Parts: sequence; C-alpha cells; structure tokens
Amino acid sequence: MHSRTSRSSCHLLMLFLSLLLFYVSTSSAQSTSEKEENTAIATLGALDKITARVSTLKAPVETPVRFGTLEITVHYCRSNPPEQNPETAAFLEIQDIDHNQSREKVFAGWMFASSPALSPLEHAVYDIWVVSCSTVSGLSSSDNR
Repeated sequence: MHSRTSRSSCHLLMLFLSLLLFYVSTSSAQSTSEKEENTAIATLGALDKITARVSTLKAPVETPVRFGTLEITVHYCRSNPPEQNPETAAFLEIQDIDHNQSREKVFAGWMFASSPALSPLEHAVYDIWVVSCSTVSGLSSSDNR
C-alpha cells in the first residue's frame, strides 16, 4: 500500500514540476506589444453523448463560445514551442445554461491535451477536451461577432 501512495505522490510531484516549468518557460515568451496584437485561440473537442455528435470548437481567449447548453470561456491557452516537450494547457470556465437562462458553473480549471483524464469535465450530456492552442495576429473582439 505504501508503494502505491509513494508512486502516486511522485506522479503528482512530477506533474506539478512539469506545470511549473511549463508556466515559467511560457510566461516570458512574448513581449507586451506581441500580446496586444496576437490573440490565442483554443481548439477544443466536444462530444454530445446523446447524439454522438463530435465537434471541433475554436474559442478565442476571453470570448465565450456555445456548445449545446454549455457556455465555454477560455481564460488562458498555451502550447509549448516545437523544440520543447509537446504540451498544451488551457484554463477553462464552463457554465451550463438551462431553459430559464439560469447559469450553473460545471467546471473551472486547467485541462491538458496530453492528459485529458487528469481534469475532466464531469457532465451527463457533454464532454469537452483541449486539442491545441494557436495564435492569430490582428484579431480583435469585434472580429468575432
């Protein structure tokens, strides 16, 4: 039993260190002027479990997108450069909007393309996962309407 606990702790420590390294390596990658001109776009996979419909969603950072009754807002999205270990991470907030327009937050947290089961959306009807992040130059919020 002690071996499993030790292995699990080691795995969590490695994950934490990987995330810390990922954050440090990407936090200074762009200058302030580049951040103002470029917009990150998260590519998300979406599954409607009732209809078995699989969709690809393009979600600009800080711009809500809809899938069924879900409203998905990507607050942060980043992929490692090609010369580093492949990893894509996104911080998502997902709300379920019912027929009365009342909102219930069903997910808020990090999702990782390489480990979708690490932090999944637990919803009876929908699955959402991160596929990739990309950057588009010159996209403003008025371009998304």
